Amino acid sequence: MFFSGDPTTRKRVDLGGRSSKERDRQKLLEQTRLERNRRLWLRQQNSAALKIQKYLRGRKVVEVERAKVREQFYKNYGKHCHHVDRHCFGPDSEFLRQLIFFVNAWNMNDFSVLVETCRFIQHFVRESGDVVELFAGTDYLSNHSLVVYRLKRLSFACIQAIHHNRNQLKDQLLMTGEEPSASTTILLQALVLILDPKLPWACKTVGYLLQRNVFSLFREVILTAKENINANGSFGKVSALEHVLACMISHVGQSPCICTNVDPQWSFSFQILTIPFLWKKFPYLKEVFASRSLTQYYTNQMALCVQNHANVLPTDMLNEFPGYACILGNILETTGAALSQPDYSFEMALDLAAVTTFLLEALPPIKSSSRESSTVGEDDMIIGDESVEIVLDDNLQQQITNAIDSRFLVQLTNVLFGGISTAHGSHNEGPDDKEVAAVAAACAFLHVTFNTLPLERIMTVLAYRTELVPVLWNFMKRCHQNQKWSSLPERFSYLLGDAPGWLLPLSVFCPVYKHMLMIVDNEEFYEQEKPLSLKDVRCLIVILRQ
Repeated sequence: MFFSGDPTTRKRVDLGGRSSKERDRQKLLEQTRLERNRRLWLRQQNSAALKIQKYLRGRKVVEVERAKVREQFYKNYGKHCHHVDRHCFGPDSEFLRQLIFFVNAWNMNDFSVLVETCRFIQHFVRESGDVVELFAGTDYLSNHSLVVYRLKRLSFACIQAIHHNRNQLKDQLLMTGEEPSASTTILLQALVLILDPKLPWACKTVGYLLQRNVFSLFREVILTAKENINANGSFGKVSALEHVLACMISHVGQSPCICTNVDPQWSFSFQILTIPFLWKKFPYLKEVFASRSLTQYYTNQMALCVQNHANVLPTDMLNEFPGYACILGNILETTGAALSQPDYSFEMALDLAAVTTFLLEALPPIKSSSRESSTVGEDDMIIGDESVEIVLDDNLQQQITNAIDSRFLVQLTNVLFGGISTAHGSHNEGPDDKEVAAVAAACAFLHVTFNTLPLERIMTVLAYRTELVPVLWNFMKRCHQNQKWSSLPERFSYLLGDAPGWLLPLSVFCPVYKHMLMIVDNEEFYEQEKPLSLKDVRCLIVILRQ
């Protein structure tokens, strides 16, 4: 480059719009940020590694200690509990303390020791007849904390042992107490003794088991045993497992029970009631569940989950046995008898309608085998270029349709409309909250039922054996005359979305009224003015036009 005679240095222009110093600064900041994130990630990795090492080291230490205690236990009481007497179960003995510390459901020697322990419990209780004295001695109040702790751990160990070995024991899982030599029966019979509701530790023990989600363990046990239910020749007899479940389901946190409520997802409602044809396996449990207090509690629990749209159903079922269909069939089968009881309340009927409506809506339409659909509907699954129709098991469909019979429909509508008169109040007054709730519950259930079950099964019953038509007409007429249609309660609002509130009662009233018109003759319609007066028919026409 030649000298131009100008002693000054000319500043170069960066056509990028920014100086190189500014670019260097941004690059440095980005590098610093990345380096800071990398150091943070390394610290997190090191911290996680240390925690894992501590955990594994702790597990090894615990396993070593368990092995030592196990050897000491064998030395004191024998590998097969040959040196055990009734004093070993008392509060001053080391027997139960050592057992619940080392017992492991995966260890077959421990399983054998646990079975022998439960055998001794039954033997000593039969001898003396006093369970409390066996575990607490003569002074339960002084020893109750220790006794409750030991029995909680022992009970859970028995359930874990059955659950872990369920495949090997599947022929024993539904045996009755008349098979006293079966290891599963021995464990379950001991649980029945420990969980007896009359015992002072029952609530705390069951509460502990519920917090450990034992209903999910029982679910897997029952599903493993279901294929073998016909092999035992025990029809009409109560299985030991059924007795254990019956002891547990009464603990619902209501007086005199003091158990804390558990997450509904792990409750009896959504772990056990979702098992297909539950009551065929456990008819005695059905009788216990059908009592008013239990039906009310569990139906309300399910209604709250439905209202909050909580997804708590298990996902381990086959396509033809979806959880929502199984729980629907089991609920309907028990509530039919409960509805006929004089103490079945209006609130219970509202909860039942909310639950069954939600579950029925999830069902695919129940069709006859000769009917086939040529188009892909809402209840079809699309896999690639093929459509797979969701088809319920035939027996499950039959369970549901048989349960929603004429008796069930009459009883449900009678309970819901029991306090509503067809001449309720003045036409200048709108319906009150209770009437709105009753109409919404009945119409929501029937609206979904119309879309799911064959109509010929239910129309005549609703038309001539219930007060559905006069109650709905009185409700709609007063809403129309007051120019104010009551909105649906929140628990049923999902059915209509943004549609107006009058659509739901009208969608139920019209099909039933139409069915009645197809049966009546001219004399009944014009002279006797049945099912509606001619004046009311004109009013109905106005409502339909609007």
